[in-house]
Amino acid sequence: MNKAWWKEAVVYQVYWRSFYDSNGDGIGDLKGVIEKLDYIKKLGVDVIWLNPFYESPDRDNGYDISNYEAVMTQAGTMETFDILLEEIHRRDMKVILDLVVNHTSDQHEWFLESKSSKTNAKRDWYIWKDAKNGGKPNNWRSYFEPSPWTWDEATEQYYFHSFAVEQPDLNWENEEVRKEIYRMMRTWLDKGIDGFRMDVINLLAKPEGFPDAEDPDHISYLADNPGIHDYLQEMNREVLKDYDTMTVGEIPFVTPETGLLYVDENRHELNTLFHFQVADEMPVMDLPKYKAIQQAWYDGLHDRGWNSQFLNNHDHTRQVTRYGNDQEYRAESAKLLATMLHTLPGMPYVYQGEEIGMTGVRFDSIKDYEDIAMKNKYKEEVEKGRDPQEVFESLLLLSRDNSRTPMQWDDGEQAGFTTGTPWIKVNPNKKEINVKQALKDPNSIFYYYQQLIALRKEQPVMVYGDYEDLSRKYETLYVYTRSYEKKTWLILLNHSDKDQRYKFEERCIGRPVHCVIGNYDRGEAGRMHLEPSILLKPYEARIYEWSE
Repeated sequence: MNKAWWKEAVVYQVYWRSFYDSNGDGIGDLKGVIEKLDYIKKLGVDVIWLNPFYESPDRDNGYDISNYEAVMTQAGTMETFDILLEEIHRRDMKVILDLVVNHTSDQHEWFLESKSSKTNAKRDWYIWKDAKNGGKPNNWRSYFEPSPWTWDEATEQYYFHSFAVEQPDLNWENEEVRKEIYRMMRTWLDKGIDGFRMDVINLLAKPEGFPDAEDPDHISYLADNPGIHDYLQEMNREVLKDYDTMTVGEIPFVTPETGLLYVDENRHELNTLFHFQVADEMPVMDLPKYKAIQQAWYDGLHDRGWNSQFLNNHDHTRQVTRYGNDQEYRAESAKLLATMLHTLPGMPYVYQGEEIGMTGVRFDSIKDYEDIAMKNKYKEEVEKGRDPQEVFESLLLLSRDNSRTPMQWDDGEQAGFTTGTPWIKVNPNKKEINVKQALKDPNSIFYYYQQLIALRKEQPVMVYGDYEDLSRKYETLYVYTRSYEKKTWLILLNHSDKDQRYKFEERCIGRPVHCVIGNYDRGEAGRMHLEPSILLKPYEARIYEWSE
């Protein structure tokens, strides 16, 4: 396995519209990110991932782009971005941007031309189909809508959208489209950015012939279709190979076997990927399933490709609410999840606010939510005749707004996020959970993250160490080793709110070890010898080290 700077990095995701508002309009902005860079640097991360700030009608929080080379008014100006880029690099950090090229906004000039007539030169830049038997071209559904097909009265054809009506898919079979995308990518890379997080990148290739699906509700047919690897290898040849970039693909519906095709170092496509076997397919913590997923991906990518480790982002509920205990053991479980993500094989991602243990939110009404996916699903289910309150309750845990509430900087009225009215309500627990409080407390979640990130810079075992699960027979304990160059780390994690005993394997008993880090103070100073077993407290996390 080749070493690389990006493999050793920790990424901090900035969902800028909810990060910090510098001008009081209620929406975070790029200047606000600049003003908080010292905070991000204090955490110790290496790379900042910025969600889309391109010109957009903002129907899907910036993922509906109307101009790839302009900055939306709410975010700032290109001059502000240039300053942000300079300031990030001045602090010895790097920045990656979202690359959203499966679809554009329906207000993009390309689509406006495409829909203007069937003979327009850009008609084939998008996917247009005739009606079939007087109805839609097939029985598929989209991520956000009951159907991915919308009728255009003027030209009497349907256009295709994997997401919202306002997000028509580009036709990647068209060489002119691909060339224009590559030109745009080079423009940003020449400006000095350090790479891309590629939005739903495995949706670019569509199933040949657009046949009906056996199970339309299981939308995996939208992804991973023949031709996708040709596109990504072309992208690498035409653009990426000429830059020292970090690329991470958002790749739903993949297994370790198919995922390897995207990140195998000999195939020259992407550096690393996000898979969603946890975030999309495991609504709450199922530790045996989680361990099996980790093992499968370790075996599938070992010495050939690189994984990512995350449990939350702007699309998925905050991890301490979904996979920890955000009540009695909020701090302990937040630290446990951090310990796990930063010691499993792959690159750890920190989503803004995760480092202070921010939680999901429960607003009173669907009217308080902004998530287009949630609102569309609510409308669809209520129109089927389901009880509105029942539908509302069923959507709460996985609403994307759980992770989109404003960053909680202090305990003020709007959590220090804005002096105006925020675009989405602030979580009411801002008085107990905020940055100001976290920075005052030496035992806070923030400083625990800081320690983990510092350790990654000092300890190659966290990055390149071999992985072995020692806890397969345990339902609530996750115990594993990372080993590298005669050094071994033993990680012990109790994913429960009760004391749990772990019996060490014979080869571990009696070993002289020292505690690297833990979320409970056991008074373990200096070297000690492992006893036959250990009683772990609720949500306890510990790392022991020994040398061969």
